[in-house]
Amino acid sequence: MKFTAKQIAELLNGTLEGDSGVAIDKLSKIEEGVPGSVSFLANLLYTQYIYTTKASVVIINKDFVLTGSTSATLIRVDSAERAFAKLLEMYNQIKLNKKGISKLSFIHETAKVGKDIYAGEFAFIGENAKIGDNVKIYPQAYVGDNVTIGDNTTLFAGVKIYSDNVIGKNCIIHSGTVIGSDGFRFDPQNEGNKKIQQIGNVIIEDDVEIGANCAIDRATLGSTILRKGVKFDNLIHIAHNVEVGENTYIAAHGVIAGSTTVGKNCMFSGQVGIVGHLEIADNTIIAAQSGISKSISQKGSTVMGSPAFDVTKYRKSYIHFRNLSDLVERVNKLEKKDKDRE
Repeated sequence: MKFTAKQIAELLNGTLEGDSGVAIDKLSKIEEGVPGSVSFLANLLYTQYIYTTKASVVIINKDFVLTGSTSATLIRVDSAERAFAKLLEMYNQIKLNKKGISKLSFIHETAKVGKDIYAGEFAFIGENAKIGDNVKIYPQAYVGDNVTIGDNTTLFAGVKIYSDNVIGKNCIIHSGTVIGSDGFRFDPQNEGNKKIQQIGNVIIEDDVEIGANCAIDRATLGSTILRKGVKFDNLIHIAHNVEVGENTYIAAHGVIAGSTTVGKNCMFSGQVGIVGHLEIADNTIIAAQSGISKSISQKGSTVMGSPAFDVTKYRKSYIHFRNLSDLVERVNKLEKKDKDRE
């Protein structure tokens, strides 16, 4: 689709400077701009490119002062970064606005399907599944029996939703993710380490996004729950009966063991590991590669290390750790002097 600079300016409630009729059909970085593209300048480290970019349109802040000439048409807005993010969202909606049911997909006769859904080639929807309006199920995605999926949710190619799970509205689940696989529970005292059956489910509330190749285990009994607004990066494992609170963000390679409860508005950096049966308070921040071995009860805590503790104390301790070999050497010299005096 093509837009004019004038149309983009109106969409962004911006002020136009230059050719209002120039046509745009793509987005680009300012340093890689090409004719027919729109870009933006928000970070002043990239200021030099405003004068050399080949982009046809550049979005800039209202208070930005030019010190030279540019061939680009300019759109001035309150925040160039936010305005460009709005364009990215619009572009993605157009790009991913798929509808229609492929003849190569399978929808069980007992399934209930909403309006304007998309089911790609070899997508599978099982018995008694309930699919809301505007749901997009990409090729080779699997939706098991008795699954419920809310309006406007997208399952990208290869997503697998096991039976009896519940997915809310406006969710995005990326390729390779598995929802509802069995929790990891075996009886080591029983001959042959007999498997303990997992008969619960997974509940994912509205506005949740889950990255690629994640695994969310079903509960032994009851539900594993991701509350509203949770955002997961790629390669995250959530074990049985875990509950993750609203608007919590977890970066790649995060692992949460069984029956742990995580509060609201938490932020976990990459490769965080949390053992089972703990409680993590609201607004907790956990630094990368930290290991959590006990509950965090103080809201707003920031922790680091393995085992993790208060980040300020950790940083002070790390200074001593880095100097440990020097300290040992000094102690050895002092001990040697004492022996020589004897």
